[in-house]
Order: sequence, then structure tokens, then C-alpha cells
Amino acid sequence: MAVRPGLWPALLGIVLTAWLRGSGAQQSATVANPVPGANPDLLPHFLVEPEDVYIVKNKPVLLVCKALPATQIFFKCNGEWVRQVDHVIERSTDGSSGLPAMEVRINVSRQQVEKVFGLEEYWCQCVAWSSSGTTKSQKAYIRIAYLRKNFEQEPLAKEVSLEQGIVLPCRPPEGIPPAEVEWLRNEDLVDPSLDPNVYITREHSLVVRQARLADTANYTCVAKNIVARRRSASAAVIVYVNGGWSTWTEWSVCSASCGRGWQKRSRSCTNPAPLNGGAFCEGQNVQKTACATLCPVDGSWSPWSKWSACGLDCTHWRSRECSDPAPRNGGEECRGTDLDTRNCTSDLCVHTASGPEDVALYVGLIAVAVCLLLLLLVLILVYCRKKEGLDSDVADSSILTSGFQPVSIKPSKADNPHLLTIQPDLSTTTTSYQGSLCPRQDGPSPKFQLTNGHLLSPLGGGRHTLHHSSPTSEAEDFVSRLSTQNFFRSLPRGTSNMAYGTFNFLGGRLMIPNTGISLLIPPDAIPRGKIYEVYLTLHKPEDVRLPLAGCQTLLSPIVSCGPPGVLLTRPVILTMDHCGEPSPESWSLRLKKQSCEGSWEDVLHLGEEAPSHLYYCQLEASACYIFTEQLGRFALVGEALSVAASKRLKLLLFAPVACTSLEYNIRVYCLHDTHDALKEVVQLEKQLGGQLIQEPRILHFKDSYHNLRLSVHDVPSSLWKSKLLVSYQEIPFYHIWNGTQQYLHCTFTLERVSPSTSDLACKVWVWQVEGDGQSFNINFNITKDTRFGELLALESEGGVPALVGPSAFKIPFLIRQKIITSLDPPCSRGADWRTLAQKLHLDSHLSFFASKPSPTAMILNLWEARHFPNGNLSQLAAAVAGLGQPDAGLFTVSEAEC
Repeated sequence: MAVRPGLWPALLGIVLTAWLRGSGAQQSATVANPVPGANPDLLPHFLVEPEDVYIVKNKPVLLVCKALPATQIFFKCNGEWVRQVDHVIERSTDGSSGLPAMEVRINVSRQQVEKVFGLEEYWCQCVAWSSSGTTKSQKAYIRIAYLRKNFEQEPLAKEVSLEQGIVLPCRPPEGIPPAEVEWLRNEDLVDPSLDPNVYITREHSLVVRQARLADTANYTCVAKNIVARRRSASAAVIVYVNGGWSTWTEWSVCSASCGRGWQKRSRSCTNPAPLNGGAFCEGQNVQKTACATLCPVDGSWSPWSKWSACGLDCTHWRSRECSDPAPRNGGEECRGTDLDTRNCTSDLCVHTASGPEDVALYVGLIAVAVCLLLLLLVLILVYCRKKEGLDSDVADSSILTSGFQPVSIKPSKADNPHLLTIQPDLSTTTTSYQGSLCPRQDGPSPKFQLTNGHLLSPLGGGRHTLHHSSPTSEAEDFVSRLSTQNFFRSLPRGTSNMAYGTFNFLGGRLMIPNTGISLLIPPDAIPRGKIYEVYLTLHKPEDVRLPLAGCQTLLSPIVSCGPPGVLLTRPVILTMDHCGEPSPESWSLRLKKQSCEGSWEDVLHLGEEAPSHLYYCQLEASACYIFTEQLGRFALVGEALSVAASKRLKLLLFAPVACTSLEYNIRVYCLHDTHDALKEVVQLEKQLGGQLIQEPRILHFKDSYHNLRLSVHDVPSSLWKSKLLVSYQEIPFYHIWNGTQQYLHCTFTLERVSPSTSDLACKVWVWQVEGDGQSFNINFNITKDTRFGELLALESEGGVPALVGPSAFKIPFLIRQKIITSLDPPCSRGADWRTLAQKLHLDSHLSFFASKPSPTAMILNLWEARHFPNGNLSQLAAAVAGLGQPDAGLFTVSEAEC
């Protein structure tokens, strides 16, 4: 069947349309469909295929397609044939093969793409025919290009320290095609290939590994594509440098060329200096310390000796020494000669021979002198024997065999209640120290008239106590007598902070109740034959001027024990609390003592004490035990060596027991964590009618120069309102650190909305800036709740302030003597006082114990001071028994001994 040539293209088009509809779902890049039996080499192949393009703004895009061999070629977009009139077709013949080639172009407008926007992507595909079959090109996607204005995330300004990492995030605006990101530093392009310290992440964040001063700049994130270029807001990055201290200079020369003075050293905040708002150095730039320069002493001659006898050469001589005083500390030597020789015969020298008569004369004179000397020695011995008889012991010797028998001490007369009565011994007499409280002057001391009666008489199950039948009158009498002495004019006139008693060689104990302050007088500390009236006093810091230098702070109460200047043959032990957190790396601790002239001196540097020193200290977590052979006024002072040094503060919350008005005051006290400070606040609040409303807390206050802040939060506004006009209150650092101000507190005033409101719930925060803090959750009924009142019930601490004789000690007298006798001698098997010290964890003080005549007595005295009145005597007995001593009866006392 023949077909007219004019109808062939139309027929071919119909066939191609039907075929393309059946194969339109194919998605391959180039698809060939050969006619069965046709030569596959003559299938069309594309010389140019359409590619993905973007429509920018309203400009149409051009798609081009060229195939060889091809008899027909058309575009199909989104499954529909493009109208033939929209095609621009060019026919040509390939010069090498002679096959026909066709090239087609179409324009795609924005409106065509927007018709299917949101449904599917707009695509176009080219289809070419030849006598052997058809071929489809790859799909070309046409998208509308855009770039939104707003960044999804812009970089933010930052302040970073030197060498700290910097991350500047940037999420560019949404766009098609996706935007490329670059960074500008002060409008200059940041190129990571030129700066290894900088890189850009896949998420387009700019990262600076280590900040440098040169990195201080304004940074801008830039996003761009074929449509537009967007800039983020600039982010200012400031690289600051915190100041650092330079090294300390050398100590300056002592300000005094002779005696006590000052020397200082300094440092500057230049290593490095603070830059770009960096923090200034914390701490002091100048340190001062006391110094003492030995004064030079020039030598001076002693008086001339007597002239010597005239010699055979008719001369005699005399001598002197450069020892009154001897030169020291660089002082000048004595000027002149130490020997003077002269003629003793007025230059008339006559030599005479000594005969036997002269020798006999000299021998006789020497014999007479020796006899006189012997007679003088005999007279001295007789005098000393008589004096020893006058200085016999105060107590009847029967007291030493009383064992555990309870006894009581009573006043002898109503007009003199402070003296012990004893059974008189007509051959002896006793003296009592009752004179000047500074070192004693020459002169007789008053005698006490002794009445009949035993010193310690058994009274069944009683204790060795010094009873005060009328405390007020006795205290006033005692203070009035003491006030006549100059030193006592600074003592408090009340009795709540004072204890006193009369003691002899048996020793005893003084305690100020509820303060943690006590004085242990061991047996034989007071010489036999002496009776001392001893007192113990707690001072208020504002009543005693204690000079503190530099970073020093008061860590303990100021305590006096006396009278000063009395003779002690054994160290007494003064016990008092402290509020420091002891650490050799953070603190330099010193014991200060006030002289009779009123000046304060460092008598002990803890950690550097010498075993033979007059003072020694056992420092524990919250208390210190001071061994001293000289009574006086003492205080423990600390000097911070670093900002890690801290003091323990006790935080107490008080409020009124009864609230009759709309206002309700909460008082927050910040005081030293010592018993005496707690006692003062409790007594003050009792006078004010206050009650404790929360359990006390401990806060560690550091030497960082930062203040203490207090605030109240979460007050229910429907029931209460705070009358505080600021967000918090502050207590200055130095008010707390110097330790000399009492009753430091802040008051928060709350006002009830209604008088019927009785439930209070809020939070009180107390914290040191850049330091430790505590939070109190208050939730109670202001009219009924008293559950915290018992937490501060003052303890009796043994009931009476003075204990005399064996009753003052946990260890019975005879057992104590047996332990000392058994453990003092060195033992090759190690069963001596050193092992006992190790068992009691006191082995760090072995050198101090060894320097005393009886090391075991020192250990037992310290045990008594640490464990009275609640010490477990069984544990001590087990420790001593575990030493392996062969004496099995060490802790037993026979009936005969009792």
C-alpha cells in the first residue's frame, strides 16, 4: 500500500504520540526504543541534552536539544507535548557521516513553572526519531531561583578571654539554589586557607581555635546565590585579657635599724596587664610583715680587779674584761688595755729571801680561812633545813591515799570564802599568792589564817567541787578585790563570762559554761605549799584592742587566765574554740599574748614551735589546747596565705516568739562558729523575745575580699509582702574577716496582709559573692511552731565553773600515778609513753612530750583536757592495757590504798 509523501509526517506523528504515551513514565536519562528488525546503530543519539536551569526574577530560560540521526525532534514538559509552534527547529547534515541532524530550542517562562508550583517540580525532556526508533534525553528541571531576606540564625556579639575558643554560628536564609556562605572580618574576607587558626564548619559556623588580640573585630556572615547577596547583622567579638600578678619583689629593708619595725614587698598587675575590659587582679598588691633588727651593743669594760701582790720584779698588776656588756650584734670592742702593770716599791726594788718563818705564816692564814668557810656552810645548811620545815605541803598527807573516795571543799569562814580550810600542822605554815598580778615585787606576801578541819573530808557520793553558796555576793567580792590591781581594770564586771577558784598542788579545773573555754591545772603544777586564787575570763572583742596587721584575722575568743606572774612547775592547759579551717597551705596561725604593758606579742607560731618553748598548742578541727607555764591574756590569730583560707560562720535565723503587729522581723546572724559567740547571741535573743526558726547552718567564708549577701525569696504575695527596697542586703567583707565585731546580722521585715495570717513560707539565701552559700526553706506557723527552740538549749558543761582536786580529773589520782611510773621509763619492747601517744593519735607531739620531766603526765593531761566531762575512761584503760605492761594490777586499787 502506497502512502502519499505529504501524509507521511502526519502519520509518523500520530504513531510517535501513541508510542510516547505508552512510555512517558520512564525516568532514565536517555532511553532508546528501537524498531524491531531495524539497525540499532541508526538510533538517534543526543549531541546536546537539556540541563537544569533556574529562572531568575522574570527572565524565561532557554532549553536546547540536538540529536543525530534525527528525522523529528520535540520537547515534552511535565508529561505533555510542547506545542509545535513553540519549537524552533534547525535541520542540518552531519559532514562526516552524512546523516541528518536536528536541533530544537524552546523558552520556558516563570508563569509556566508557577502553574505547577507546589504540586511537583517542573521538568522538560527532548524526544528524537529516526527510521530505526526513538530516543529520550535526560530530564531538565526548571526551578524559580530566590533568596529570602532574613537569616535563620545570625552571629551574636561575644567577649572571650585570650586563647579561648570562639564559635560564631550562622544559618543563612532559605533559597534556591542554596546560598553559599562567606565571612567578613571588619569587611575583609576571612580565608581559612590563609589562616590555620580559623575554619568554617559544614553548618557555616565560623570557628576560631584560640582567640588572639588580633581577633577583636566585627564579624559579618554573608549569604549569596544567583539571585541575591544577603548580610547578617555584625557581631562584635572582644578578646579580653585578665590581669595577672607579677612576681613579688624582694622584701624591703626593715624600717627600723634597731628593734621592731616593718618591711614590705609589692607586685603589680602587669603579667599580663588587663586589656579590653579584662578583670583586674584580685588580692593585695602590697604585703607588710613585722621585722626585728638586733641592736648593736658596744662593749664596755668591767671594773678593774684588785692589785696583785707585789712580785719579785717589784711590780703588781690588775686586769679587767670587755664583758660589761660584751660586744654583740656588730657593736664596737672596748678601747684600751685589759692589763695594767705598775711598780709597787716606788721604784725602790729590794729583793729579800723568804725564810721558813714566812711559809709557816702563810699556811696558818690559809687554815684559818678554810675553818671559817666550813662554819659558814654549816650555818647555811641549818637555815635551809628550818626553812624547808616551814614550807611543808598545805594538804594533809592522807589525801594521797583517799583513792576514789568522794570529797567536798567548803569555805572556811563566811568572811573569807575563797580559802580552803585544812587540818593545821603546828610545825608548818602556808602562803597564798595574793599580790600584784604582774611579776612580783620584793616584799612579804600576806598570810592566810587557817582554821581547824580537814582539807578534803569524805561526804559519801559527792564530788570534789568548790561550791558557791552565794554566787552573786562572792563574785562581786572577788571582782572588787581584783579590781584594785591595775591589770584587772579591764576585766568584765559580770560573772557569766568569768570563773574563779582557789587551788593548791592537787590541781583542778576552771570552766566558763557554754563557751568551750576551760583551764586545766594538772597535779603539781602549783608548787607544794602554795595556794593560788586563779581566774578565767572571756573578753568581748570590742573591749580589748587587739591590733591585726595585713591579712590577719581573729579566729578564737580573747581569754584571760591569771593572775599573771605566778610560779608554775608544770604547764597548764587552756582550751578554747576557733573558727578556722586549719590547713598549713592556707593559714599561718599564731598565738598572741598581751604583756603587762598592754602590747600584744606573738609567743607561738603554730607548726614552728620548739619542744622546749614555754608555749605549745594542739590544734584540732574546732578547738585548740594551749600548754603554757605563764598565765595571761591569749588569742589565736590567723593570717591567710591564699584565697583558699576560710573561716567557719554559723548562720542563725531568729524571729519573734509572739507577733502582735502586722510586721514580722526575721534576723539572720552571721557569727564565728564558736560556743562563746553562740552563747552571746542566744542570750541577746532571749532578751529580745526571739526564737530560732531554722536549724543552724555552717558557711565557709573565704579570704576573697567579696562581701556576704543575704536575700529573701518566694514570699507569697497574697499573704505577705517584703518591705526590703533592694534585692539583697550585704555585710562588708572586712566586718566579718577581722573577727572583732559581734552580733553581725541583717533583718528582713515582712508585713502580713491580714492579722489572721499565721503561716509563713519563703526562702532565705546567704552567700559569699563567688563563694559558698546556704539556703533556708522557711515553712512554719508563726504563732504555734517552736520545734527549733530546743536546738540551742545551753548545756551545763559539768554544772559548776570550778572543780578542785581529784574530782576535776577523769583518771583517779592513784591510777594516774601508776600509769606515769610504769610508762615514763624507756622500754626496749616499746611499751612506754611513746606507744601510748601513738594509740591516742598524739604521736606528732613526741618531741614536746619528751622535753618534759614526765612525758606520760603531759599525755594524760592533754587527754583530760580533750575528754572532760564525757571522756570514756574504759577506752583509755584499754589503750594502756594494750601496751603489754607486765604489771597486771595497773588499774586496780586495793582497799588498803583507798
